[in-house]
Parts: sequence; C-alpha cells; structure tokens
Amino acid sequence: MGPERSRRQAADGLTGSSFLSMWRELEAIGRHPGAGGYRRFAWTGADADCRDWFRGEAEARGLLLELDRNGNQWAWLGDPSAGDAVVTGSHLDSVPDGGAFDGPLGVVSSFAALDELRGRNARFTKPLAIVNFGDEEGARFGLACVGSRLTAGELTVEQAHRLTDADGITLPQAMEAAGHDPDAIGPDPERLARIGAFVELHVEQGRALDLSGDQVGVASAIWPHGRWRFDFRGEANHAGTTRLVDRRDPMLSYAETVLAARREAQLAGAVATFGKISVEPNGVNAIPSLVRGWLDSRAADQATLDMVVHGIEKAAREYADAHGIHLDVVRESFTPVVEFEHALRDEIARLLGKGDGGKGAHLNVPVLGTGAGHDAGILSGSIPTAMLFVRNPTGVSHSPAEYAAEDDCVAGVTALADVLEGLACK
Repeated sequence: MGPERSRRQAADGLTGSSFLSMWRELEAIGRHPGAGGYRRFAWTGADADCRDWFRGEAEARGLLLELDRNGNQWAWLGDPSAGDAVVTGSHLDSVPDGGAFDGPLGVVSSFAALDELRGRNARFTKPLAIVNFGDEEGARFGLACVGSRLTAGELTVEQAHRLTDADGITLPQAMEAAGHDPDAIGPDPERLARIGAFVELHVEQGRALDLSGDQVGVASAIWPHGRWRFDFRGEANHAGTTRLVDRRDPMLSYAETVLAARREAQLAGAVATFGKISVEPNGVNAIPSLVRGWLDSRAADQATLDMVVHGIEKAAREYADAHGIHLDVVRESFTPVVEFEHALRDEIARLLGKGDGGKGAHLNVPVLGTGAGHDAGILSGSIPTAMLFVRNPTGVSHSPAEYAAEDDCVAGVTALADVLEGLACK
C-alpha cells in the first residue's frame, strides 16, 4: 500500500469516526418506537432535543452559537460581521414517520466536514457557519421551509401568524411555548447580507446516483412545486339508511380526483400526490359532510406544472358537479423553479473533480435536478446557493426505508469538506 493511499484511508477513518459518533447520538431523538420513523415536528419536545444536540456540537467545537429572530440556529467559526461568509447545513425536523437522513445528514456532515478541515490544518480566510433551519418540512403547520422563508422575506409576518396546526395551535403560540419570541419573526436581510455562499448537503430523494454508480452529485435545479387544498363539501347523513341515489357524498368526488391526479401527472411526465386527508364528521357509519384533501404536485417546468394542476382541478369540478358537491380549491404554497447559480455550481464541480494531492475527493460529479424542495432553494433568490446529494440506494425518502451507506456518507463529508475548503480557505 502506497503512502498516498495510506494517508487517504487514515483521513477517511477519522472523518467516519467523527460522523458516526454524532449520528449515533442524534438518531434516537424523536424516533417513534412503533412506526420506526421520526416525528421531529417544529417547536415540540423532539425539536427542542434536536436543538440541544446542535448546541452541544457547536459548543464542543468552540463555535459561536446564535439563535436568529426566526428560530434558526447558527454556529459560527470566525467573525459573522466580516461578511462573505461560507455557510453550510440543513434541517433537523422531519415529516410524520420520516427517515433518518432527510435533513440531519446535512447537519451532521457539516460538523464532520469542519472536523475534517481542522484535521487538514486548513486556514480559513472567510467566516464559516453551520445552520439548522427551523420547520423545513412543514409537518406541523402545513407550510414547508418556514424558517428560511421568513428569513428571506418570502413569508410575511401576517401569513406566519395565521399558520395553525391540527390542534388549532398557532405558530406564534407554539414558538412562545417553546421559549421563543414570536413577535421578533420577520425578514432578516442583514444576516443574509453576511453570506457569500450557502452549500446544503442532502441525501438524494431518488435513485439517480444509485443508477449511475456515483456516491455524490451536484444539484442543477429544483422543480417548481406547490401544495393545493381541495375542499369537497356535501351533506352528512346516515350510512345505513340513505339511498345511494339520495346521497351527496364528497368522498366519491375526492376519490375520483385522486385517480385523475395520477392520470394527469403520468401523461405529463410530472408527479401529483394526494397524501393528506381530513374528513368530517369522520364516523364509520356516517356519510361525510366534508372531505379535505391536500395535493402536492411538481414538474420539470412551470408550464407542465400549470397544465397538470389545471387538469386535476377541472376533473375535480366535473366530478363535484356530478355528485352535487361544492368544491373550493386553495393554493397554500408555491415555489417556482430554482436554477442554482451556475458559477457556484461549476466551481463546486471543479473542486470535487480536480483531486489535489490526496485531499480532494477526485469524484465524477453528475449534475442532476430534483423534485424536492429545500432551504437552499428558498434562499437562492437572495444569496448564491448550491446543493450536494449523497447516494440513496433505496431511492426512498420521507419513510423509515430512507438510507445512505456509511461509506457514501463519509464520501459526502469529504466532498463537502473539499468544497468548503475551496470556498472559505482561498
């Protein structure tokens, strides 16, 4: 074994040890013993435990910890006010019964990448920060990327104060109960002005890297995507005594709309999913008076997405009219296509592909798009952003089956360290 390979294996061993020790400490937090998935919802006990973990890792490395006005955590190496900072990180919250890697992989890898750079004796010429964005998944209040949207001014204070969870608790009430001042939330342009580049590492939510045989990839764009609420209102009645011809059953219109969504998406090469439903009065022996379903739809371009959603709504209205049902459709959130800045993306690809004396990852770095939304996408309108993806052999996400192998995680950490070194240690 040559000295170059020996040094590389030793570095991988240290990086893997740093990553795994943090991963094992974090992985039990918020995990449901029955379902096996994670329930790390914003401003809950599990969320507080994740924040405590982040605080501990920052303090252990001597980083300056900040909690911003919107509840996002920042761990700084160097003077934040110096400007042109390089920031990395992701989020720690989850969807209901989500997987372990979506979000946390990026945060853990950020701390491990810093450890790797310190092991290289890297000399930072720019401030470096690791961030944990709050409420990225939107599992509790129904809107994704609340922390980054507020920071970027894409969510107004008034809109944020109207967000409620399934129990009727408003976002301000939840934040206040968790010890955060809800009156402080709002745009944070001064903080964003400090940042020269934000790089988010994330597990791939798909199988492109697995199919290509690559461990790490670079994001090209995020598909436009949104969430629409369909309210089908009928008439509550007795399930056993009401003749079929006399019923105004909104469940029929909803069910037909679910099938229409699949057809429209398949024809257009897009995706459309009704993944959440609320029924009133929700009785086994009662015909519903209201069926409320939430549509998530995404496509490679805006015209295709518009066509799919229009087709679904048109079909839903036809079904509703046929059954005597009143239908309201409300767009609850929308994110246009995000083209990550080409200059930063190309620089990252160069840094990962160059191979510099045993430190660079010397990777083949495919560039791929994604249908999943991220904080990096929200911030892209305000600052230069980019994303790295780590291979997911299952292709599954938002599920306990989500997975990334240890060697791929280590490769991701090393790739992120190479990127940060190239950007912050010039």
